[in-house]
Formats: sequence, C-alpha cells, structure tokens
Amino acid sequence: MLVATSSYALTTSTVVVGSSGGCLVIDPAVTAADLAGLAAELAASGLRPAVGWSTHPHWDHVLWSRELGDAPRYAASAAVTLAETDRASILEYIRQSVPGHDLDLVGRMRVLDAPAIPWDGPEARLIVHDGHAPGHGAVFLPEAGVLVAGDMCSDVEIPLLDTAADDPLGDYRTGLDRLASVSGVRQVVPGHGHPGDDAELRRRLALDAAYLDAVSAGQPYDDPRLTPDSPKWMRTMHEDQVRYFQR
Repeated sequence: MLVATSSYALTTSTVVVGSSGGCLVIDPAVTAADLAGLAAELAASGLRPAVGWSTHPHWDHVLWSRELGDAPRYAASAAVTLAETDRASILEYIRQSVPGHDLDLVGRMRVLDAPAIPWDGPEARLIVHDGHAPGHGAVFLPEAGVLVAGDMCSDVEIPLLDTAADDPLGDYRTGLDRLASVSGVRQVVPGHGHPGDDAELRRRLALDAAYLDAVSAGQPYDDPRLTPDSPKWMRTMHEDQVRYFQR
C-alpha cells in the first residue's frame, strides 16, 4: 500500500496494490500537479488504476485525471447524490482554489451499494455512515490491518460536522462508533493528516469524542488541534459549530 500526502491541507491519496499490476486508488488529491505526479509514479512502478473510491462528496475527494485512466470510480449512494446535486459549487471551488483540473472528470462516481469494493485485489471492506458528510465511506483492508478513514480520525483537524443534516451530532458519533468497532486495525490513514498506529487511532477517537461532548454541551475544551497557528478556515468552522449548538 502507498500513501501520498499533499502539501495542500496534508491531504492524503491512498493506493492499494492488487494483482497483475492493478491498483485501487482512494481519494486521489489534491492539486492538478499532485494527480499528475501520482499517475507518473504509478506508471513508473508498473501500476495502473483498476478501480477508484471516493470516501465522501467534498470537492477534494472527488478528483481524477486522464492520466489515471478510465477505471470505474465508486462511492456510496448518498455521496454520489450529493456530488451530483452540488456539482456546480464543487466545480467553482476547484476553479478558484486548485485550477488546472479536468472538470469533466470531477465527481463522476458510480453508486456502489455493497459491503466491499469489487476488484481483483486485497479485500477492501466499506464502512458507510453519515458523519462529516452523507455517504461517508471508510475503507478497511483486513489483510494489511489498514483503515482508510476519510475525513475522520485526523491528528490535525477537529471533527467537522455536517450541520445541514437533521442530526449532525448523532451522525458523527455513529461514524466514530462504527470506526471504533472495526477489529484488527493496525494503522489508520486519515483524509488529512498523518497515518498512525492502533494506539494513535484510539487516542484520536477519544479526542474527537471529547471535542463533541464539550462543544455540544457549550463547554470550553482545549483541543490540541485548535491553536493560534491553526488554519483560519478550521478556527472558523469551530466557531460555527459552537454557534450551531448554542442555538
């Protein structure tokens, strides 16, 4: 398995090597140069994308490039629906933030309603929930003991709730519970941040649960991921979540 980390928001791209040179590509990101570099590295290693998976329908997780080929790309049903509904805003954000992408390829996932990704490679089980975004699909690779968590379990980002949902707190807690219940995890790969071992996963799950408890109860909480040096957008999201629960 290969994990590439972009300098843009420490966004990760995960590649699972399969048989006969095929590979599973999860959330390739994030700049056009990053995707070109990923495609070139795969080609140099004799690998070709056999299937793609988007963990959730946010703009930085629905990207692709011509160089990655025309492999089928999948996501959970709710994720595909939202990517289609929000397509115009997703494309506009990409134009403004990371220009140079082939916009025709953005968000072109097929619905996959199955317990695992269909491909000729190591078993890739899906853990679907609605924490952070509708149809958020983490991937667990039991042979390697690796949990590709999507935008959860990060060492650099606080929990980011989907406050447009009917029960964002319940959805996020359900997502954490499902990830915590996965047996055999030896490594976790977040969508943003650094991979960690099983102990680090447990630390992050506990940290996320404590953050949710404090913010939802209107209590102050000293989260180590929130500092004066944290990105402005994350501090703004935190303040928005505080106000959401105050209402």
